[in-house]
Amino acid sequence: MSGADDGLRLSGISKRFGATRALVDAELDLHPGEVHTLLGENGSGKSTLVKIIGGVHSPDTGSLTLDGQALTLRNPRQANGRGIAVVFQEVLTATSQSVLDNIWLGTDGVFSRRLGRAAQRSLAAETLGRLIDGIDLDAPAGDLSLSERQAVCIVRALVREPGILVLDESTAALDVQTRDRLFAEIRRLTSHGVSVLFISHRMDEVQEISDRVSVLRSGRTVSTVDRDSLSVERLIADMTGTSGVLERITHDRPLGDATLRVEGVRLTAHADPIDLTLRAGELVGIAGLEGHGQDLFLKRLAGVAEGPGSVIRVLSPDIPVRSGNGARLGVAYLPRERRGESLFESMSIRDNFALPTLGADRRGPLLSAKRMRERFTEFVSALSIRLGTQEDPISSLSGGSQQKVVLARWLATDPRVLLLNDPTRGVDIMTKREIYATLDRLCADGMSIVMLSSEVEELVELVDRVLVFRDQAVFAEIPREQLTSEAVVAAYFGQQIGQAA
Repeated sequence: MSGADDGLRLSGISKRFGATRALVDAELDLHPGEVHTLLGENGSGKSTLVKIIGGVHSPDTGSLTLDGQALTLRNPRQANGRGIAVVFQEVLTATSQSVLDNIWLGTDGVFSRRLGRAAQRSLAAETLGRLIDGIDLDAPAGDLSLSERQAVCIVRALVREPGILVLDESTAALDVQTRDRLFAEIRRLTSHGVSVLFISHRMDEVQEISDRVSVLRSGRTVSTVDRDSLSVERLIADMTGTSGVLERITHDRPLGDATLRVEGVRLTAHADPIDLTLRAGELVGIAGLEGHGQDLFLKRLAGVAEGPGSVIRVLSPDIPVRSGNGARLGVAYLPRERRGESLFESMSIRDNFALPTLGADRRGPLLSAKRMRERFTEFVSALSIRLGTQEDPISSLSGGSQQKVVLARWLATDPRVLLLNDPTRGVDIMTKREIYATLDRLCADGMSIVMLSSEVEELVELVDRVLVFRDQAVFAEIPREQLTSEAVVAAYFGQQIGQAA
């Protein structure tokens, strides 16, 4: 039986970065054999607390203890040596190296006995097989989907056989099947006494997997509640300091003329063709298990991928959407991976915003910094972007604010068709609500939006219809009046509610 001092305890933890107070007297205790979820809005201090546990940062004040003994972690290697494994928020793989090499990256000195290559392969295959099937250990990690690469990152932590496992939004990039298998693995680990610190912005996950939940707000621990006392309203109220009641999105906007037409698009040579007409004011959802074609379809709409069939921008006259002409035709595309596909981390917040629309800031041969600043200020206000100064590096922002900057970048091009690839992945619940309200407002103003989302509840609330992909084609189109979580998930697996597909 665990004693009162067993497990990891953080007491009075404070951490400052320049003028920013990331943590203020934060508290957290993690018991053996429990899943303890850490919640908070973007910028609340969660990632800083995780990095302190992982040895990346040291606290300015406060203390850590492990099983009643003082714990000092000066670097990640020391954390690993004390049985702490962290899967950070970003999907970190060496894309040119094999899956097997990625799983064993950074493990030198972690094991008291050195494992031979055969033993490494066996353990990697066994552990990866508990999360996902059919992965070639010798394949380059760059050939994997985002969900598969995240699974590799999780397995990298699991093969270390940690006593404390920290999952910092590790489910955000996983498809439904892999997430469910990860939850089964978490339950297996906790049954053997492993402590799991779990961070997610998805309330269904929090309710399903948590034994206890702690909430951070502005760097302070404001509450810790047991599973029996969990409610979404209570958690939202603790995170935001509001009542916790969320305004629902309505669906009474009229639809206008066609803006984009898809004719006979095939995602593979033998897949069924896809036809679609998108109308002004419409928000269409795209869904499916990872790897079933929905990501490629969105790229076909944007003209960044090619293949059989046509994507037509409905104008006078109509013009095909091809590589390089989407923005000119009023089609804007937001990629899925902020870090790898959207952000220029060495540049300022304002420069990240302004890149595609620098022409609007020219005064003769010169760029007007004043004009650029004024343009961005309008979007900072409209999208409620939280920042210090516009000249700060983009890396200084929370994930949610970074996503809003990328959204502002493409809204500044004045598109009529907006294509969004999982835009709220890794974004806190209140920032999601702000993005939802923005999308609803854009549709009300006549914009057409196609949004791929890995969150079923998000689709059910937001969209006018959902296209569910399976085997590289549209398996089901679910209109608003029939749209339920059950209908979407059933279609993932080739079923329709009430009948076999």
